[in-house]
Amino acid sequence: MSATFKIKALLLTASTLGGVFGVVPAFAQTETPAPAPEPVGDDTDSIIVTGTRRATSLSDVPINIIAVGSAQLDTQRIYDIRGLADFTPGVTINQTGPRATGTVVLRGLSANDTSDFGNNRDNAVAIYLGEVPLYQDFKLLDLERVEVLLGPQGTLYGAGTLAGAIRYIPRRPDTNNFSVDAHVRGSTVAQGSQFGFQGDFTVNLPIIRDHVALRSTAGYYYEPGFIDYPFLLQNPGTSLPQPSGAFDETVTQQQYQDNFKRAKDVNFERTWTTRNTLLLEANENLKGYLTFGFQQTKTNGRQSNGAFTFNTGKYEGPWRYLEPSDRRAYLYAFELQANLGHIAQLVSSTAYTLQRTNGVSDNTDLLLDLNYSYESFPAFSSYANNSTRNEQFTQELRLVSTHGGPFSWTLGGFYNHLKNAGDRQEYTPGFANFIDSPRVDDLEYISFFDNSNKEKAVFGEATLKLTPAFQVTGGVRYYKYDATARGGTDLPLFGGGLTRTPYPLIQFAPSRIGSGKSSSDGVVYKANASYKFRPGLMVYGTYSTGYRIGGPNTVAPCILPLQPGQNVCALANEQFYGPDKTYNKEIGVRGTFFDGRLVLNLDAYHIAWRGLQVGSQTINGAVGITTNAGAAVSKGVEFNGTASLSDRLKLSATYAYTDAHLTQDAPGLIVVNNDTFDALKGDRLPGSQKHAGSVAATYTIPLANDADIALNWALTYHGDVFTKTGNRGFGEVIPDYVLNRASLTYRTKRYDFSLYALNMFDVYAVSSVGNDFSKIGALNQDYGISRRFYSYSVVTPRTVGVEARLHL
Repeated sequence: MSATFKIKALLLTASTLGGVFGVVPAFAQTETPAPAPEPVGDDTDSIIVTGTRRATSLSDVPINIIAVGSAQLDTQRIYDIRGLADFTPGVTINQTGPRATGTVVLRGLSANDTSDFGNNRDNAVAIYLGEVPLYQDFKLLDLERVEVLLGPQGTLYGAGTLAGAIRYIPRRPDTNNFSVDAHVRGSTVAQGSQFGFQGDFTVNLPIIRDHVALRSTAGYYYEPGFIDYPFLLQNPGTSLPQPSGAFDETVTQQQYQDNFKRAKDVNFERTWTTRNTLLLEANENLKGYLTFGFQQTKTNGRQSNGAFTFNTGKYEGPWRYLEPSDRRAYLYAFELQANLGHIAQLVSSTAYTLQRTNGVSDNTDLLLDLNYSYESFPAFSSYANNSTRNEQFTQELRLVSTHGGPFSWTLGGFYNHLKNAGDRQEYTPGFANFIDSPRVDDLEYISFFDNSNKEKAVFGEATLKLTPAFQVTGGVRYYKYDATARGGTDLPLFGGGLTRTPYPLIQFAPSRIGSGKSSSDGVVYKANASYKFRPGLMVYGTYSTGYRIGGPNTVAPCILPLQPGQNVCALANEQFYGPDKTYNKEIGVRGTFFDGRLVLNLDAYHIAWRGLQVGSQTINGAVGITTNAGAAVSKGVEFNGTASLSDRLKLSATYAYTDAHLTQDAPGLIVVNNDTFDALKGDRLPGSQKHAGSVAATYTIPLANDADIALNWALTYHGDVFTKTGNRGFGEVIPDYVLNRASLTYRTKRYDFSLYALNMFDVYAVSSVGNDFSKIGALNQDYGISRRFYSYSVVTPRTVGVEARLHL
């Protein structure tokens, strides 16, 4: 059988050296693709990774890669991408609750303002499930490990990466052994009133021995909420959002009963997820995997407070409407693996993914911020219905050499077609009657966008082992993309395009529909060298470049001269944005000492970022767009290590220092209230921590009959974060904070029982800021109503739970 087909990744357990952080020594010095040893229980001291497209012991990988093993995912209760950052140096993921997967920032490469709504995709980071690039997040169920590759990876992966790649490595179907794994968990959260529950199971079913097997996993999550909305309007359009008058946030008991109602625990999470893989193996040299995945997440509100506006508390939001969200993701994939003699292995990955999101948001403050006299209506309020659809087809072909010898290579081709579409409708209950508008449904604003991005690329790497200890690698990628966009806006309440169409039909005026096209191509490359001083001690250096494609913004172009009144459009310099590029230099060392009892990994990097893509707003209408700004740099140090102090006590630690700042002035980069603010050379970039780290310990007590008790404790430090570049334009510093977690687990070969606590000291901390503090205080007094635009995303309070696992 081909060596490549025999590769199986070793699973970490909480009692192994890597049981806390998945960074472990390897004693097998694999030089070419070779079988990994089978898991052998608690004595396993290595993990095999495939981030370089070859199965290699983690300690032998000559690039910056961090592996989080299955045991750590379980022990630290990391269920999705939002939980990875605590134990992965160089990664920041702002916790914004279940409405979004969170904004992923690798090595500080972000120039966007923080948000309490978060993102569901990030094109600066490539996320893979097995061989399939994704634009959505799935729960981390039935995985062998998660691999995080820091720095550009475009010469190894089809999805070009600006900052790095995150790979979820699933367990594969087994054609010979039937197995069942089940897991249940119950929990309570401080400030919440409900009981949480999670249940998941995985079944491996051999169908035809040595040829066909099915592996299915499914799970249901109910995470209880802890944010209340106490000021929901009873009857929008007649209930008074500000019953004591402009700028007066006092509410009497009678006023409350007449106008408001409370909803409790609105930021709950209900998620249903499943992944199913069918293995079809003709013989040793040909096999295929068919995969279907689905996930749905629902919630009713933000994981945010209103920064104490309206006398609300730490876990209360003052918004006038519930803000439900329904996010659904679908995955269909086929992977083919074929051995081409003893020369190479062919891997073909074909995938179709779809994400649909529907949600409602309180829109009142956005409209008040535009200063169009909405505040003259005492009962003014607004909500928006939002719908997005992200559809992607990818095809990746890759050849990986298997002929052995001092020379090895990888060659690939990639095609990606990504389509994004969405629409928005904003309603202002009662306002149409107030201004005597014929639009009786109070539809104030509509917009739509329809984007298409097609990318083609060829890429490859080659490695030459000059001596048993010294090797060099070179890689190159050529890419080309074509992007088209169409979008439009209209204002039906004020005599826009809809006035020419009988109610309730919707039609955009032709003058308010815009479209655009852009294209570009380029080359990125990589050079790498590594030297082994001895088995278990290696130094490496890398120079690589990365890119992110550009495209048109989805805002209708302005028709000059501008019409009187409200205009929502893009000027000529706001219609398109270009690609950006990174130039990465780094050096690192991997070492194991004292017969493997101490493992250390250390690297330092310097990334020059050119033409960085940043979020901005149009001058007319304050519509969100992307633009380019000058240049920046990110430089830092990353560390992780483990120490086995005894057969029972093991310690692990991580640390990252990130210095990301502009290296050129960026005039007009920040837009606030239709005013622009210049960002200057040296200004720190927003969204990432300058310092971050963790420390963890696992103490294991052996018992009779191969059972044991494991006590685990972990401390995570989250450094301060800027909300805007240089904190200009009313930016601010989000303070640092420390969280603790602990668990007690009784384990046997067949089952585990655990007690655990997350955020065990019930720390209140802010993780992200929505908008900026220009929206509060004295600056409100031009608008006749106290706005609730400014908000804090907060970390989850203390969570205490019990869980059980069964292995059959």
